[in-house]
Amino acid sequence: MLHLDKPLVILDLETTGINIASDRIIDISLLKVYPDQKTETLTIRMNPGIPIPPESTAVHGISDEDVKDAPPFSKVAVKIRDFIGNADLGGYNSARFDVPMLIEEFLRADIGFDTNRRHIDVMRIFMQMEKRDLTTAYKFYCGKDLVDAHSAEADTLATYEVLLGQLKMYEQLESNVNFLHEFTKDDDFVDTGRRMIYKNGKEFFNFGKYKDRSVEEIFRKEPQYFDWIINNDFPLDTKLKLKMIRLRLQQSKNK
Repeated sequence: MLHLDKPLVILDLETTGINIASDRIIDISLLKVYPDQKTETLTIRMNPGIPIPPESTAVHGISDEDVKDAPPFSKVAVKIRDFIGNADLGGYNSARFDVPMLIEEFLRADIGFDTNRRHIDVMRIFMQMEKRDLTTAYKFYCGKDLVDAHSAEADTLATYEVLLGQLKMYEQLESNVNFLHEFTKDDDFVDTGRRMIYKNGKEFFNFGKYKDRSVEEIFRKEPQYFDWIINNDFPLDTKLKLKMIRLRLQQSKNK
C-alpha cells in the first residue's frame, strides 16, 4: 500500500506531438488517490485548436474529427486545476513530458497552478530497476497485458497499478511520497522545460552556447540573451522563470 499524507494525482496525456512549447493536449486522464486509498478519476477530451498530425493519430487513435466538438483546454482548465487541488503528482515519464506540457497549457490559459509539488515519476523507478516501457512494466509488475495502450485513461490506471507493484516487489522502496519524489527525480531543474538547472543553489543554463554557465553571469555579460529566449519558441514556464530571475537580479543590482 502507498502511504500518503495528502492526495496523489497520477496523470497521463495524449497530445498533438512531443514539443512542449508548440504542441497541445487532446486527452487528459487524472487518477486521484486519497490517503485512505479511495480514488476518483477525471478524463477529458479537448480540441487542441491545431491539426492533429497523422503520425500522432497513428499512436493514440484520436483524429481531428474526434475532437471537433470538444472544448478547448481554456474551458476545462479550472476544472482540471480544482480536481488536482493541492495533490502531489505522478505519472510515467511525467517529469519530462506530461507535467511540463500541462503547466504550459495552464500558462496559455492564464490559469494559476502551483508547481511547487512533490512528484513521482514511475518511469524513473522502472528505468533504474528494469529499464523498459509501460507495456512491459505492466506485464512485469502486474502480470497482465495492457489493453488500450496509448489511451490516456488506460495508461493512467496502469501506471498506478505498476507503482503499487513496484512498492510490493522492491523492499528498498519506501511507500511514501517524500522518498519516491527524491528517488525518481533525476536533477533539480529551475523550469519544467529543463533549460536551467540548480547547482549549489544557483541557476545555470542547461542548453545552448551557455550550457553550464551561471545565469547571473550571463545576465551581467549578455543581458540580450534573456530577450532572445523570451522572444523565441521556448516553453512559457522557461520564459516566466527567466523573467523572475532577471527581475531579482535587477533589483539586487539597484540596491
